[in-house]
Amino acid sequence: MSLAATAPSQKAAPDPADLLRWYDRHRRVLPWRARKGERADPYRVWLSEIMLQQTTVKAVAPYYARFLARFPTVSELAAAPLDDVLKLWAGLGYYARARNLHACAKAVVAQHRGAFPDGEEGLRALPGIGAYTAAAIAAIAFDRPTSPVDGNIERVIARLFAVEEELPAAKPRIRALATSLTPLRRAGDFAQAMMDLGATICTPKNPACGLCPWMATCAARERGDQESFPRKAEKKTGVLRRGAAFVAVRADGFLLTRTRPEKGLLGGMTEVPGSEWSREFDEGTALKHAPLRATWRRLPGMVTHTFTHFPLELIIYRAELPAHRKPPAGTRWTPLAGLAGEALPNVMRKVVAHALGSDVLEPSRSSGRRA
Repeated sequence: MSLAATAPSQKAAPDPADLLRWYDRHRRVLPWRARKGERADPYRVWLSEIMLQQTTVKAVAPYYARFLARFPTVSELAAAPLDDVLKLWAGLGYYARARNLHACAKAVVAQHRGAFPDGEEGLRALPGIGAYTAAAIAAIAFDRPTSPVDGNIERVIARLFAVEEELPAAKPRIRALATSLTPLRRAGDFAQAMMDLGATICTPKNPACGLCPWMATCAARERGDQESFPRKAEKKTGVLRRGAAFVAVRADGFLLTRTRPEKGLLGGMTEVPGSEWSREFDEGTALKHAPLRATWRRLPGMVTHTFTHFPLELIIYRAELPAHRKPPAGTRWTPLAGLAGEALPNVMRKVVAHALGSDVLEPSRSSGRRA
């Protein structure tokens, strides 16, 4: 007996054919999605799925377009310097994804002659591809009968079957229920239909149940408590960390920067020099972390940022330096005119905007001078 058949308070299991008929009429038009009747490009599917991890479609769309214009094939992405990849990724967040993206492209070219494996096992062996991404690529790009489960699909399944167990503990059951619904044919369309249903109809707040093709078989709707699903365990907030950032500007139009270590948080990204971020940060001794001798001025306010595991507060110091001042070891002068193209993570963009104004991060027609 299938898991679907044992769902409580349902007279019948949801019919995948109903959802596919709905999808054929209402499918979203997305930059990375193949048109009806076209075969999906595995490279585009993979690129979009990596970008969409913990990010919205609206935020991803311009990044996806720039990536595809710069790297139209996996071979061209693999051949590019990592720094070029990080620069294009800057601002999208979760920067380990960019490093894994580059490593994965290299592995596809070196190990598979530029062709993505067509099954979950082969895909999961590649850098940066986990269970969900492997299932999504296998289903969407190769029509394998597998079940990717993202946040939208979790919500749809949890409501359809009134799954009482809290996330994340409920994930295995939700995945099993999704598998029980997946048809052998049109598995890729079914996966995308589930995503679209969650994104446009079965939304977190005010779901449009009257428009849902599975309205009659949804256990949560029958109960009248749709918005209470999925159940979620209380989220734990990490301990606040604090630190200082030092914005040094040279009179001839350069900003002092450095590259973070390859491994660890924001690995390989560009930053302005600063202190360590710690729970025990002492603002009274902040200037001992300054990268060079100068007249440092503490700016009013602070920059706040929230990472996955902890919130951060940074106090900001600024100094003006004469032209042609040499950079300290481990740092470099970056032209302000080209700052928009640097691999600055979001927290550093906030720091620069706080100290210099957001206009310095706008793309410039001038490429700037070199130090």
